[in-house]
Amino acid sequence: MKVKIGDNLPSAQVFFLDNSNLVQKKDIKDFTVGGKTIILGLPGAFTSVCSAKHLPGFIRLYEDFLKKGVENILCLSVNDPFVMKAWGDQHKADNKIIMLGDPFCEFTKLMGLETDKSAKGLGIRSSRYTMLVDEGKINKISVEKDTGHCEISAAENFLKEI
Repeated sequence: MKVKIGDNLPSAQVFFLDNSNLVQKKDIKDFTVGGKTIILGLPGAFTSVCSAKHLPGFIRLYEDFLKKGVENILCLSVNDPFVMKAWGDQHKADNKIIMLGDPFCEFTKLMGLETDKSAKGLGIRSSRYTMLVDEGKINKISVEKDTGHCEISAAENFLKEI
């Protein structure tokens, strides 16, 4: 991992669909100005652990994170924005979680959190992590050693730590 607690979040373009389903791109740092933001880094939309535990936990505990002063929760994966929107829709993430695509792995590589999942047919993906960013500065990051696990990055455990 290249970045660490206390570092500024790197600048990178991410993609999302707006309310009219048009592709938009924005610097990820722009989502983190003005307060606390949580970023979930996931290996892939619609994958087993991501769909069963990581994303659903943050949706379920959304109000609890707001009570802790979190203003935004971003879900980022090395997928395109259409896939991220469809996945978010399936989990009813709308108005809670901002679904972002990092299709070129730009942000993931700048963070030093890429992992090679080619053996499973996925190519270069993101490690599984949860990060707290405050005013653009990384305050906490919990990275799983294995993307097949979601323990230290799980919503309920991360909530206890912030």
